[in-house]
This record gives sequence, structure tokens and C-alpha cells, in this order.
Amino acid sequence: MSASTTDHVYDAVVIGGGAAGVGVAVALSDAGIENFLVLERRTVGASFASWPAETRFITPSFPTNSIGMLDLNSVAIGTSAAYTMKVEHPTGREYAAFLKATATHFELPIREHTDVTSIARQGDEFAIETADGTVRARHVIWAAGDFQYPRLNGFAGSTLCRHTATIPSYAELDGDDFIVIGGYESGVDVAYHLAKRGKHVRLFDRGNPWESKSSDPSVALSTYSLERTRRTAFAEHVELIPDSPVESVVQLDSNYEVVTRDGCQFYTPAPPLLAGGFEGSHTLVSDLFEQREDGFPLLNEHDESTLVPGIFLCGAAVRHDNLVFCFIYKYRQRFAVVAKAIATSLGLPAEDLEMYRMWGMYLDDLSCCGQECAC
Repeated sequence: MSASTTDHVYDAVVIGGGAAGVGVAVALSDAGIENFLVLERRTVGASFASWPAETRFITPSFPTNSIGMLDLNSVAIGTSAAYTMKVEHPTGREYAAFLKATATHFELPIREHTDVTSIARQGDEFAIETADGTVRARHVIWAAGDFQYPRLNGFAGSTLCRHTATIPSYAELDGDDFIVIGGYESGVDVAYHLAKRGKHVRLFDRGNPWESKSSDPSVALSTYSLERTRRTAFAEHVELIPDSPVESVVQLDSNYEVVTRDGCQFYTPAPPLLAGGFEGSHTLVSDLFEQREDGFPLLNEHDESTLVPGIFLCGAAVRHDNLVFCFIYKYRQRFAVVAKAIATSLGLPAEDLEMYRMWGMYLDDLSCCGQECAC
């Protein structure tokens, strides 16, 4: 039946079928909420399946469920990417398969190939507009992710660059000399794989992430990436250029000119590769959230909008004060917070969420997960 021909109202609708969407959907089920739906514009895990073929998780997977610890890349209690996929650092395609297996195991009600075009609060309900009609819900959880929304407008001529999120495989890149703009995880990733192929790479960053003293991988390079920078091929073929913000890129007859803020000019025959991060899908619902000074949505203690009650945020865009939840093992800790808030508003006891405390996934006290701690 088309969504436009039914008057059914869901207790909750989750937008997005990636790690955040699948994980919070399991938490909703654990909270005793049965009348919910997940809307995914492509297929479950599609953003991960779109990663460059060579890219792997920087966080390791390990089957530790038997001793009461959750695999860093799992999104639900009782699951393990390592156990399911038999790999420690999954590729994007492998992780997409893990998410699909998780969704199937928990029998999540997911409607794929459903693109949400708008969300509006109407009285006590939300009207979620899709190409197939209107879906109505008492609560909405925005969990649409980041990867499909790359940042492309950081400097003049940035559209001449090729964002790393648009590269199916680094093996397809022709040429022997490359400039990569952005020195964090994705920048190191593409530089590493090009260096393995004997390509010369100049890696620019506005700061110096390779020398960061922070222990938080949300703001510094992960140990997985730092290890790669010490590999022989990387040391021989990659030139690190720190503290060099790029001001502009210009296409010349046979080269691209990259100009840094201090006026230095660099040339490359191949389009510069942009590893400048992602805008994030939260920008698509900015009218439903107040904004923090850093541009991220302002949330209350339940990860709910302070502007429009009833809509929640899950995923890498969650911020609280100076806390950054941009890794799966971080933002999954907020799934039960959201599920409990919705269950409570529906008059449900949410008793099964108590088990999330035992797994370290349910944080009422945000102060226990600061940027410099090891939790």
C-alpha cells in the first residue's frame, strides 16, 4: 500500500539505514517500541558500500562479546563485525554486508529506495514527505549519515578537485604525481594507497595532524593511520606539507595550479584530490534544529531538537559541549538515550534498555566521555 493512501501513524520513524539507523532501530525494539519504520533512500549500508574499494575501518573489530565487551564497530548488543565478517579492519562493502545481516537478524522494518524530501511538524505529529507519499510519525530520528554529502566548497576552485568520496577505487587513478588536500584519515588513506603503487604524493593540511598530541581520534589521526605513515612506501613517496591552507586551485593548459595561503604555488597534471571531510546530512534538516556556534545541531540531554520537540539526532553529527561522537563506538552510546526518551513519551517502561548499561552503551552522564579520556 502506498504511504499516501494510509492514515497509519508510526510511533517513530528512523531516517537512514546505515550504522546509526540500524543501531538505533534495534534500540527502539529493545525499548519495547514495535510500531516504527526505517526509511533508507538507497539500500542498507549503501554509504559504506560506496567507500573506495581499498578503504578499511580505522577502528579494529574483535569478537569480545563473550567477556562482556562490544566490538568497536558493532551497532547492537550480541553482534560483532569481526565474528560475522571474519576480518579485523572491514572494507566498506564488508561492513555494509554486516549491517544488512544485522537488520535481517533483528527483523527490522526497513523500507529501502525511499528518498525523504521534507519533514514538517504538524500538531502532535510529523509529516515525512517521500516520492511515494506521506509517512506520519509521532517521533522522528534523523540518522542519515555523512559520507554521501562531501564538503566541496572550502576554497576557490575546489570544484576542480575530485573528492575522495567519489573515487570507486584508487587503482583507477591515472598518473604518477598527485596532490592531496586534507591530511586526516581519508587524506592519509589515499596517499598510502597511491604510495604503495609507487606514485609521488604531496599531502597538504591547514594544520599538522601528523604531529597532534591529542589521544582522541575524533580530533587526531588514529594509530592505524599513523602506522601507515611509517611504512617504507609512504616515507619514500609521500611529502607531508603541514600548516599550508589551500587558497585556490586553477586549471591551466596541462596542469592544475594549487596556491597556498602563504602564496606558494604547486603544480600537478592530475586533478587535485580533496580529502576535506563532509558537510553531513544534518544540514538537510537545519530548519528543525537550533545551531551551535560550530554549525552542528543543538541538542538537549536526550539528543532531541531544542527547537522542534520530537525529532532526534543519531550518528556522527552528535555534539555535546566539546564532546565529539563521530565514531561508531562513540555515537552508539547514545542509541539507548534516544530510545528511552521516545519510549517514556509513549508510556513504555523500556526495561530491556537496562542491559545497555552493562555494555557501556547507555550514557546518562556525558562528562564520562570527554575528548581526552580512553572510554
